[in-house]
Amino acid sequence: MYKIKIITSTTREGRKGIAVANWITEMARQTNTFEVELLDLARVNLPFMDEPNHPRLQQYKHAHTKDWSAKISEADAFIFVLAEYNFAFPAPIKNAIDYLFNEWKYKPVAFVSYGGVSGGLRSTQMLKQVVAAVYMTAIVDQVILPFFGKHIDDKGIFVPDELISKSADAMLKELERCTEGLKGMRTK
Repeated sequence: MYKIKIITSTTREGRKGIAVANWITEMARQTNTFEVELLDLARVNLPFMDEPNHPRLQQYKHAHTKDWSAKISEADAFIFVLAEYNFAFPAPIKNAIDYLFNEWKYKPVAFVSYGGVSGGLRSTQMLKQVVAAVYMTAIVDQVILPFFGKHIDDKGIFVPDELISKSADAMLKELERCTEGLKGMRTK
């Protein structure tokens, strides 16, 4: 069973994307393909990058970095639940990626993006350049959620329609294939 980490992208109070993260976490668990853990960056609470050495060296000084490194190292794959802020990705997800380097290498990443009319697609396109720089493989299949708030009920639960569920199912299947395909590169 592969270990998948689902990582949120926002940390602000009152954020709605956590409902999307909770939904995709449960959907990934139901596949029985992945051992799933949701890493909420609001709870992880990384400060802006404060390590004195380049991440490639893995000479971490701070406990929060060592803990983050351990979490990311044990993963086989990722799903980033990605908001769009001002046509780009939120700062907390970039910061979380920048803390590490080797821990991300040769692991696939899928995106569940949300926002207004673009559904976070612009954010995803920009972040794909960043993940490529740390040798991650962004899979093509993704879930795009325009006007995502209309799918959040009065209890704060994300309720997908049939099209969203099918999109998520296709993404999870492709993520499994890519995780298996990249396994040899991760073990070398």
